[in-house]
Amino acid sequence: MTLVEAAVESLEGALAAGRSGADRIELCVNLDAGGTTPSAALIAAVAHDMRIPVFVLIRPRAGDFVYTRREIEAMARDIEIAVSMGIAGIVTGTLNPDTTVNVQQTRTLGNAAAGLPVTFHRALDSAANLSEALERVIDAGASRVLTSGGAPTAEDGADAIAALVDQAGGRISVVAGGSIREHNVRDVIARTGADEVHSRLVDEARMRNLIDVVRTTGESGRGGLHR
Repeated sequence: MTLVEAAVESLEGALAAGRSGADRIELCVNLDAGGTTPSAALIAAVAHDMRIPVFVLIRPRAGDFVYTRREIEAMARDIEIAVSMGIAGIVTGTLNPDTTVNVQQTRTLGNAAAGLPVTFHRALDSAANLSEALERVIDAGASRVLTSGGAPTAEDGADAIAALVDQAGGRISVVAGGSIREHNVRDVIARTGADEVHSRLVDEARMRNLIDVVRTTGESGRGGLHR
């Protein structure tokens, strides 16, 4: 079955996603700006109250994904704090000024996660060469990559996502994300072969509808599920 990750900005949103049947939470704030790191208090509350895995976004600011040494140090401290609160994984990612994946910085952040799985987020979609970027993400040790295939939405980038799924060959899980809703999730799954999808929680009813569609779509027919 296809796994559904719900992106939420609050404890209330996380609880609503859980009630709707989501398999995993991505916790962040400022989703309208692409998402940034939530407060320690919010992380603690969500980690305490949720029965499904909680992944926490580690992104210190909106804008590009090119970070200074001090920003990386601050991100690593945020990861260590989040890990101490019992989360299940982190979501992060860094690029070089030429838009290639910064492998060393991503490894540094992964090391701070103390063995928890790392999702490389949609910074990948800013890379000039998605195929090369995927290989660098794998080299950096991430277990998942979230992508819209370099397009504004996963629906628009479905063919590119499918190519990444094929290239990954089970070495990393490719998570389709980018304006996925109940009206297009079936098509995105069918066209990409992704076994995980990511959707922002708009409200509980719409998330439940999306999950109902996913559950009736059945097996994607490609690859295995990476948890």
